Amino acid sequence: MATQIESTGQLERTLQMDVPVAEVKTEVDQRLRRLARTLKMPGFRPGKVPMKMVEQSYGPQVHAEVLGDAVNKAFGAAVDEHQLRVAGQPQIEGREGAGDDVLGFVARFEVYPEIEVGDVSALEVERVGCPVGETEIDKTVEILRKQRVSWEPAGRAAQDGDRVTIDFVGKLDGLAFEGGTGNDFAFVLAEGRMLPDFETGVRGMSAGESKTFPVAFPDDYGSQDLAGKTAQFEVVLKTVEAPRLPEVDTEFATQLGVPGGDLEKMRADIRTNLEREVGQRVNARTKAKVMDALLGLADFGLPKALVEAESAQLLERAKADLQARGMNIKDLPEIPADTFAEQAQRRVRLGLLVAEIVRDNELAAKPDQIRKQIELLAQAYENPGEVVRYYFSNRDRLAEVEALVVEQNVVDWVLAKAKVTDTAVGFDELMAQQQG
Repeated sequence: MATQIESTGQLERTLQMDVPVAEVKTEVDQRLRRLARTLKMPGFRPGKVPMKMVEQSYGPQVHAEVLGDAVNKAFGAAVDEHQLRVAGQPQIEGREGAGDDVLGFVARFEVYPEIEVGDVSALEVERVGCPVGETEIDKTVEILRKQRVSWEPAGRAAQDGDRVTIDFVGKLDGLAFEGGTGNDFAFVLAEGRMLPDFETGVRGMSAGESKTFPVAFPDDYGSQDLAGKTAQFEVVLKTVEAPRLPEVDTEFATQLGVPGGDLEKMRADIRTNLEREVGQRVNARTKAKVMDALLGLADFGLPKALVEAESAQLLERAKADLQARGMNIKDLPEIPADTFAEQAQRRVRLGLLVAEIVRDNELAAKPDQIRKQIELLAQAYENPGEVVRYYFSNRDRLAEVEALVVEQNVVDWVLAKAKVTDTAVGFDELMAQQQG
């Protein structure tokens, strides 16, 4: 089958293909005869349907299938012949003027770019670290205590850290507005859950007290009806409760799952978990810095098909995230098509560059690396063995782990060759980033 290829842009290609009519007809006849051997139609025994009726009923469908197979075969052969790396799906349509004995087609598609990776030793990369010591363990113990807080009547005016329960009515121009009324509503002062003016108004109130105060809504508030406006809130404070944190004793350690309530074992377990969590966080930050640096190693064009596909995936993920948050995407404004264009371009560029580095430097994930990574992930669960078996029995999860290992191989390769500066990040900053 004759083919002609032409470059129509940096990555765009046009391929002309001719499919012999005789070959298509021969294959159509063969398929129809095979079909006729077992075909059932009213009034005829299986296999006894006249060929003319078979052709009338199934000829167009079979012809379309044969022609599609022939075109795909011709395209695949041309791709192999010219050693092309096709990016995305080709657009194939008929072509006139090919001749009486052939059917002409033209395929328009993009190819992957040729990537020349620069000198990695010239890169300057920051490697992040965060030590875990007794101070960090103490802070984690305090977090665990706060997670197990109990509440008791304060017997005084409300202050930061107290849990208050209120009834409230919000009004604009003297009229109550939708969503501005609540009963038996509880929140903790200074947690940042409420608007600053609201917390200021409640702070200092005592149980049984009523109060009216103004609350200014920020200009970027989620509700357009309230953004930039000031409402009056009538509040009745019903209870003020002070926090009571558990003592760090054997009972506390037992609640954390430490056998016998051994406090030393509790701190050792906290250190192990903390080192694993901190390690994951600093590795993620270092990886991000490495990937940012890698983007400067090569300049190449991007296949539009890959960018568009990536942008579409990001859009679908955004919609899924909104739905997971309880939002009805049908009620939201249409998300512009180019919203994720820049992010998609970055992800495609980085993906192509990383893939080139992996191929050139044999950085593919090895089986022992994949197992080690899965075992590391499994340590965060109560039954690590079950988690390991789950990963190895699920191809999708296994592929995700393999991708993580490949990325880490690239990071390690860059750090071994680039100019690396070690930078310590504070524990509080790292944990605040995690919580965010």
